[in-house]
Amino acid sequence: MVDLTFTQLAGDERSPDAERVLVVGPSLGTGVADLWSRCAALLPPTWQVVGWDLPGHGAGAPATTSFTIEELAGAVRDRTTGIAAGRPVAYAGVSLGGAVGFAIAVEPGPFDAVLTLASAPRIGTPEAWHDRAAYVRKAGTTAMVEGSAARWFAPGFLDRDPATGSALLVALQHVDDESYALACEALAVFDVRDRVPLAPVPLLVAGGEQDVVVPPDEVEVVVPGVAHQPTVEDPAATAALIAEFVEADR
Repeated sequence: MVDLTFTQLAGDERSPDAERVLVVGPSLGTGVADLWSRCAALLPPTWQVVGWDLPGHGAGAPATTSFTIEELAGAVRDRTTGIAAGRPVAYAGVSLGGAVGFAIAVEPGPFDAVLTLASAPRIGTPEAWHDRAAYVRKAGTTAMVEGSAARWFAPGFLDRDPATGSALLVALQHVDDESYALACEALAVFDVRDRVPLAPVPLLVAGGEQDVVVPPDEVEVVVPGVAHQPTVEDPAATAALIAEFVEADR
């Protein structure tokens, strides 16, 4: 079992007003608090928002063995059952966190709705992920900063909001190299394209208009003007999208 670190991002689990739980997942190379805090603050005040970190990312302890996307999903399901304490609970994840969302959608456990952002049932190619894993083991996550800046953000974002973008890129340099490489290898073997159409819970697949990793023609709902990190590029639009989907009449 993968041991994941969970962090409270919004709401109060002890408040009687915490009517719903939203569990959120991070993108590869990011900590969940950096990626989700601004968006979480804009979600309904009656929600408790809890995030989890990948091994070696954010508050997560470094990985000591390999793991799969399905194992991450299993760890999220197991931990969420206790957090929800009988309340309705939904999931939203970005990129790799969205891949975990697809794995949750096909075996939802306590979750009654799943939203993926900038993600797909298979992302990229196995060869590309194995190449990236080997590169990071050799050169470290610092070597990923320039390429990530180009992939993560729409043109002009770093000029408009340099503090937010720079914080994510600085945090990337502190991600554990081996944990990042193992996450790449988990993505290399992840493919649930044949299972997603049979998902037993509502699933919304959303992405950025300018995303080059998961292009807009691969998603159902397009967030205008953003690329691969919609929760930081436009937290208000992303929060509105999540709230509308999760609060839809089931």
